[in-house]
Amino acid sequence: MTKIIGCCLLIALFAIPQSAMSSAPNCSGPDNWPSGMAFTYLKNAGLLQNEITDFSKTKVARLASEKIGDDLYRQVHEITFTKKSGQTLTAVTVNDASNQECSMSGVRVFVVSQQLGE
Repeated sequence: MTKIIGCCLLIALFAIPQSAMSSAPNCSGPDNWPSGMAFTYLKNAGLLQNEITDFSKTKVARLASEKIGDDLYRQVHEITFTKKSGQTLTAVTVNDASNQECSMSGVRVFVVSQQLGE
């Protein structure tokens, strides 16, 4: 009997979509608030320009999401922009988000000047 219950619970867990199990908002797309603000900061700093950036190659990965309030999460993203020359520029962003809005706070942008290791 215990094996049957355990088996049913395991099947039920796999049947639930990952998004339903985690209530943290997904702000990791290249067109979302963190990447848009990162590009704006990098552009204002003279590190990127529209004409030299291949936006189709922009990669965004959510590194962390911590619940800090009722439907409020602090998120950290790694964003890699690729220039048309092939050179990449990586930034790490920190901002607050909710399930209704990725822009619940400003975005802190940190430029990764060197990567060591893999």
